[in-house]
Amino acid sequence: MPDDVKRVPFDKSRLPSRHVTVGPEHAPHRSYYYAMGLTEEQIAQPFIGVVTTWNEAAPCNISLARQAQAAKKGVASAHGTPREFTTITVTDGIAMGHAGMKSSLVSREVIADSIELTVRGHCYDGIVGLAGCDKSLPGVMMAMLRLNVPSVFMYGGSILPGRFKGKDVTVQDVFEAVGSHSAGKMSDEDLHELECVACPSAGSCGGQFTANTMACVSEAIGLALPGSAGAPAPYDSRDGYAEASGIAVMELIRRNLRPRDIVTRKALENAARIVACSGGSTNAALHLPAMAHEVGIDFDLHAVAEIFRSTPYIADLKPAGRYNAKDMYEVGGVPILMKALLDGGFLHGDCMTVTGKTMAENLKDVVIPKNQDVIRTTAAPLSATGGVVGLRGNLAPQGAIVKIAGMTELRFSGPARCFDTEEQAFACVDKRAYKEGEVFVIRYEGPRGGPGMREMLATTAALYGQGTGGKVALITDGRFSGATRGFCVGHVGPEAAVGGPIALVRDGDIITLDAEKGTIEVALSDAELEARRKAWKPRAHEYQSGAIWRYAQTVGDAEHGAVTHPGASKETHVYADL
Repeated sequence: MPDDVKRVPFDKSRLPSRHVTVGPEHAPHRSYYYAMGLTEEQIAQPFIGVVTTWNEAAPCNISLARQAQAAKKGVASAHGTPREFTTITVTDGIAMGHAGMKSSLVSREVIADSIELTVRGHCYDGIVGLAGCDKSLPGVMMAMLRLNVPSVFMYGGSILPGRFKGKDVTVQDVFEAVGSHSAGKMSDEDLHELECVACPSAGSCGGQFTANTMACVSEAIGLALPGSAGAPAPYDSRDGYAEASGIAVMELIRRNLRPRDIVTRKALENAARIVACSGGSTNAALHLPAMAHEVGIDFDLHAVAEIFRSTPYIADLKPAGRYNAKDMYEVGGVPILMKALLDGGFLHGDCMTVTGKTMAENLKDVVIPKNQDVIRTTAAPLSATGGVVGLRGNLAPQGAIVKIAGMTELRFSGPARCFDTEEQAFACVDKRAYKEGEVFVIRYEGPRGGPGMREMLATTAALYGQGTGGKVALITDGRFSGATRGFCVGHVGPEAAVGGPIALVRDGDIITLDAEKGTIEVALSDAELEARRKAWKPRAHEYQSGAIWRYAQTVGDAEHGAVTHPGASKETHVYADL
């Protein structure tokens, strides 16, 4: 930033921090800042909330405290006053496969709400947000959109790949190894060796799972600096991006360029493109509508699925492909992926970004490297249809979602095998008490019914590890991990808890899934479904108090992002303008 620009004073009369720093009536507020060692000059500068999801729960978040210090350095160098704070995160890899996963999606709302309350309560003028694990990325970005103060997002970085028997591995391989072990295909010794080497550093899961998917979204939607999503967490270059993010937010304040100026309908379409072309997580079909909700844009599951269906699949990334996040970083990272989409006419180049430039301007000098096959061009895709598609039919009138990246058979038909909890389904898999050709139906795991809309990676990975990939399908009103592969359909709506058709299915009913046509059907007449609906009774869940109970009272349908408040369309004020 040029020195003459940096010396221009900020006009605090239009900034929220004036409510705690300007005028004699705010002497008591200033006394608190003096108590923390701030100078008059620092108090007179814009206050920037530097928020991270740092904790010691998992490697996803462990490096964020270090990166926050670099972001604060950038803010200070550009004449801002950084105010660091943290918020929660629930790490899916630890929460997976037990009741703790009910906390995961709930945490997205708590993260957004807690950032909102902190910023409102302390009158911060801008945000630099750093996040690691799955739900923390959309949670932080949702808060930025809700508050609409100048903001820059930054991903904490992916984990380095592990090595096992000469091959790169991720935590996905460990989950699938549980199934191999239960089937007698892996020894105790090999399982132990794999678990010890699969996650060798700080950082989020290394495939194109939910964290890396939403990291790609952060760049494609324009809220993160170009290239910032790529470097693995242990790399020192992450600190440089963090510092640059701190500088960038100060320039956004000078220009009064806000998140809602950046996240438009076109930007959301760009974000959906990046998910589809990279074979990303189905969870993006939940998070993108939730982010759109924060800015008052109608961008539901069906709008997302429409973009998915028309996007070529060009990034050969795990879990369906061969490469991990570090491999994509080494060929140029997310800018290469976006450049391939832009060159193919699949990206809106006129969208504004946090650089103050358009997407096309940011990508102007990016060159897709040759002699690599991690990222292809749209003219030579892995497949013509995106790696994730939407389904709709009499079993899911509100829609459903499935990742087809890496799948060869896009149609599956078989008898239903019904379970009312994930635990029931996992026990069946663990005992191998199922038949090939069945369609597992895991229900009462939706946003309201779970409550919390759990991911089912423990079950799907165990099936895959037992060698049943493509031989068994699974549908649920819950979710799947970004690491899930196989014919696994999630987000089925309406959910069972409200009497959706998935609640009415019985063992033996024939279910047909067709990812080419985009359909999900059960071979029952409307009359039979209606008769079963009349006989159906709601099922009570076990959470009748506390945070998860409160979530169940307010959460909406997965079709619209499983959100818990009316959103921007009902606003009477925006925080940034108070």
